[in-house]
Amino acid sequence: MEYLPVEVIGNILSRLGAARDVVIASAACRKWREACRKHLHTLSFSSDDWPVYCDLTTSRLEILITQTIFQTTGLQGLYIFMDDVDEFSASTVIAWLMYTRETLRELIYKVRTTPNVNILDICGRQKLEILVLAHNSITGVEPNYQRFPCLKSLSLSYVSISALDLNLLLSACPNIESLALVNPEIAMSDAQVTVELNSPTLKSIYVEAISLDKFMLEADSLETLHLKDCALELFELLGKGTLKHFKIDDVSVIHLDIGEAVENLEIVDVSNFTIIWSKFYQMISKSSKLRRLRLWEVVFDDEDEIVDVETIALCFPQLSYLALSYDLRDGLLHYGLQGSSYLENVTLLELGWTVVNELFTDWVSGLLKRCPNLKKLVIHGSVSEAKTHEECQMLAKFTSCIVQLMRKYMHVDVQFEYE
Repeated sequence: MEYLPVEVIGNILSRLGAARDVVIASAACRKWREACRKHLHTLSFSSDDWPVYCDLTTSRLEILITQTIFQTTGLQGLYIFMDDVDEFSASTVIAWLMYTRETLRELIYKVRTTPNVNILDICGRQKLEILVLAHNSITGVEPNYQRFPCLKSLSLSYVSISALDLNLLLSACPNIESLALVNPEIAMSDAQVTVELNSPTLKSIYVEAISLDKFMLEADSLETLHLKDCALELFELLGKGTLKHFKIDDVSVIHLDIGEAVENLEIVDVSNFTIIWSKFYQMISKSSKLRRLRLWEVVFDDEDEIVDVETIALCFPQLSYLALSYDLRDGLLHYGLQGSSYLENVTLLELGWTVVNELFTDWVSGLLKRCPNLKKLVIHGSVSEAKTHEECQMLAKFTSCIVQLMRKYMHVDVQFEYE
């Protein structure tokens, strides 16, 4: 180890990540202390790394972090997330950021400060590429002054910000590619809560736990859209047909529009969602490149609707993964399985149920016939702790039927996953 260059030792210490481990390792000898001081580029202060952080007073913790940061000279990554700390003092946090901002490329800061610190003012116009903020407020964004020319990834969690400032912040990041919004507090000037975002470079957006009247996104380069646990009256995406991955999970939305140019869609993942199949199918029907389709625990707005396997087979010839889980209604099963087209490329099939009955067995059988090249079948089910004798009998009968059915498909690997 004595022949290692200090630059290499600095890289080794940086890979340790946790500040406590770095301090202990750097105490090994003078050469390692020099590597820590001149060539360390990553420091992480997390209550998950060292439980003792939780036993320290806030002032003592601030002193410890300050001493550690000020022993370095070229930090590129600074991560601070303390679950049990109520808040840090603004003056201390400003000192950390002022000391590191010229070299900093990644900043993750998830602690409240008193009073609030304008991190945009301090870190704007620097080399920052990744910014993750939580439990802070952002006000009065000035795109011309608080500019982030190198920022590619922005994540805001439990952050208070107005709709206008959010859009201005996005416009202040000319090269941004990834945006995450988790439970933001959107301040509005009128009764209607509307967010309008515009970014020509944005490739991925993740939105969780947000409630709005209107969410309008104009992103010409967007490839990934993920909405989770949201309540929206209208969501509209304006783009140029670059979307590849579309996922919604537990979302309530009256009007959903992802644009007409969806020919590049490869993955559609919908779960815990009330769906109007005719409209939803019309929205994705031109996605001939679709490889993965997941409709899980969906509820049809019209009781007479059901997923039409024939339509799926004809419109999505490249489909290799299909996952379906919804209530099966007697009388509609035949309609959903009618036709003769095969899902030629489907190699993985996942099917789920909430109630064990003969309909589900017939459904599994019908879908297996339509997947001639299937390699794996995964059956998901829910089993309650207290079951009646009739329910146990039905589960036993279902298991026997599946075992008998799969003897016809010995080449298919079968897996059961029960909750």
